[in-house]
Amino acid sequence: MRGIPRSDRLHIALVGRRNVGKSSLLNAMTGQTAAIVSPVAGTTTDPVYKAMELPPLGPVAIVDTAGLDDHGELGGQRASRSWRALRDAHVVILVVDGTAGAGPWEAELCRQLGAEGKALLVAWNKADLLGEGAPLPDLPGTPPIVKVSATSRQGIAELLQGVVRTAPGDWQGPPIVADLLNPDDTVLLVMPQDMQAPRGRLILPQVQTIREIIDAGAIACMVKEELLDGALAALKWQPGLVITDSQVFPAVAKVVPAAVPLTSFSVLFARHRGDIAQLVEGAAAIDQLCPDDQVLVAEACTHHPIGDDIGRVKIPQLLAGYLGWTPRLAWCAGSDFPEDLSGLRLVIHCGSCMLTREQTLRRLKRLRSAGIPAVNYGILIAKLTGILDRALAPIPEAVEAAKGIGLRDSALPCRMPPP
Repeated sequence: MRGIPRSDRLHIALVGRRNVGKSSLLNAMTGQTAAIVSPVAGTTTDPVYKAMELPPLGPVAIVDTAGLDDHGELGGQRASRSWRALRDAHVVILVVDGTAGAGPWEAELCRQLGAEGKALLVAWNKADLLGEGAPLPDLPGTPPIVKVSATSRQGIAELLQGVVRTAPGDWQGPPIVADLLNPDDTVLLVMPQDMQAPRGRLILPQVQTIREIIDAGAIACMVKEELLDGALAALKWQPGLVITDSQVFPAVAKVVPAAVPLTSFSVLFARHRGDIAQLVEGAAAIDQLCPDDQVLVAEACTHHPIGDDIGRVKIPQLLAGYLGWTPRLAWCAGSDFPEDLSGLRLVIHCGSCMLTREQTLRRLKRLRSAGIPAVNYGILIAKLTGILDRALAPIPEAVEAAKGIGLRDSALPCRMPPP
């Protein structure tokens, strides 16, 4: 369970005012001392994530946050991080001190979360200090209210079951590849092992894709790009699908027969983690770029760039070769997605394997609201190297999105930088 990345867990955020018992409730829900508890308001600073298993949902991450009502220079920063954790959560638990009751502040928060469609329930804390018939508040949207005591553990089991009932059924999004396969299909995965690949391990999207292929009853075969010819010749029948790393798209496309479906891990993750229609539409904006336009490259992980890093080196080279001039590029990494989007003409996003679908969709929604196109690495590289139609063909939603805007491959020759 510990090996499951945070991006594949349902996120449950404990939010509320300062000193209502959020940290104590986290400890009670997990059965561990995961967060520091103190009567001093403002003890929690950065969000605290604790992994656990919650049947039948599976692996979840419970997030303890600083009080949303924190104030002052540092307090405002703490509250800002709490709001971010709240927005990224799949389920929000509003923790209320039952001895103090709920007021206009809690009512407004419930109203706001309801308008945003957040799955919400209320933990009426310190119930052990209240009388048996103590009334519960009438909050906007009538969220479920569970009487709990972080001290005596009263109502904790009921609260966890409330999370199970409240959690959105589609929080994981579409599969990576399982629904695109038939049982007994052979799927050939072309996986370069360059200097950025972790030694002794496969990268996360590869592992997750292989697992889905196996669970779908299909056959997973793996090979490096330089051995692709031999692998295809060794197979007794053509593969039902070839999945490659986007960085070797052109070389793989030359070897794999045109009749064999071909796509990339990043294109598949555009659907699994985000909104593939929006990301396909964003590819059309590449042809509208001007030299003074600002382009943001957003990476979800915080690895140290080395060698021919895809986001810092290869994509800039590809864009310069395709456009004939070097665009104005900026970068962000990890959770540091800019609050101020003004001035951006295009966002090029990674595959989002380190973000939850909720986090990715929130970013894309902000970009759409601001009128800023977005495209991800795989779709961008397929566009720039002239094989976009082929890369999207295995995914019906992507094909429809491309048809809807009349998007087709560039007629330019492949200009992938040499390794």
